[in-house]
Amino acid sequence: MSGPSTSSAPATTAALRVVGLSAGYGPVTALSEVDVEAGPGRITAVLGANGAGKTTLLRTVSGLVRPWAGTVHLGDEELTGAPAERIARAGIAHVPEGRGVITELTVEENLRLGALLGKARGGRGHSLDAVYELFPPLAERRRRDAHTLSGGERQMLVIGRALACAPDVLLLDEPSLGLAPRVVAQIFGLLRDLVAETGLAVLLVEQNARSALSVADVGVVLNLGRVVARAPAAELAADAELRHAYLGF
Repeated sequence: MSGPSTSSAPATTAALRVVGLSAGYGPVTALSEVDVEAGPGRITAVLGANGAGKTTLLRTVSGLVRPWAGTVHLGDEELTGAPAERIARAGIAHVPEGRGVITELTVEENLRLGALLGKARGGRGHSLDAVYELFPPLAERRRRDAHTLSGGERQMLVIGRALACAPDVLLLDEPSLGLAPRVVAQIFGLLRDLVAETGLAVLLVEQNARSALSVADVGVVLNLGRVVARAPAAELAADAELRHAYLGF
């Protein structure tokens, strides 16, 4: 399995550090004093049942939800409560749940939108050729409208568009949702290769805990907005009591 050439990869050195993060919606607390770190060249999986606070964590880090307390740093830069545009320009790319491609545009036009932000950040992102090398189905369909893509191809496209933005940290929310197991395995394998080759930091939110732990370096388990476990992914996968209590397998 080939990945993008390292010559076009960003020189990622910054770690994402989230300390004591609390947030919610109206009177409802969704996150309570959450600590998470995503380091370069590592996949950190955030796991838990529906309603655990996983998506709120990503939305708060990326500026879509304003935190009540705590801090968010990317390297030495504090981004707590910053507007989403500033956070994206700082180097955090958020791929939300739902495979949000612009269906009226072609595959290549979607990718070029990401490349515009990459150029604004100094041209450190993946070139389109590197994205096509990582996701060959996109190269074959570059002139097609995005609405013609399968679910798996759309997921590749939104990840590729995020990579073209030159991120230091990639936030992925439920990338396996609605996809066949074979496609999930393919995308997670490509993600693992990408991180190993480029040093990208990934914060991966996943309902499919078994698949996430198979590619992650570290796992963090949330329950009702609080961290209840944090350990190397292999240790979490081997902890039958924890898996049965919080991860559903």
